[in-house]
Amino acid sequence: MSESIIKIKSYAFALRIVKAYKYLSAEKREFVLSRQLLRSGTSIGANVAEAIGGLSKADFSAKISIAYKEALETEYWLQLLKDSDYLDENAFNSIFNDCVELSKILFTILKTTGRIRNND
Repeated sequence: MSESIIKIKSYAFALRIVKAYKYLSAEKREFVLSRQLLRSGTSIGANVAEAIGGLSKADFSAKISIAYKEALETEYWLQLLKDSDYLDENAFNSIFNDCVELSKILFTILKTTGRIRNND
């Protein structure tokens, strides 16, 4: 049985977030913002895993919706860490782009499941 791309990507992203947290706390001595980043960034994959194990379509959509919101929050913390000079431009761009990609995939899943409606 093959794993879904969102599960694989969100897990890999969570590992990057854990490494970023370890770096920020050990090297930069930053504990407050990095803790928020750790919480939201790892929550994306945890909610995706729960969604995949969901008992209904509504349960699946609800967990994917939470994962999407956590991805948006993670983008915020990453931006704040960069703008406060805890992350350099290269490190930020790499991890931020991965986060944006996750956000887009999650948004597409939400549109596909009918959780998000176009207001055209």
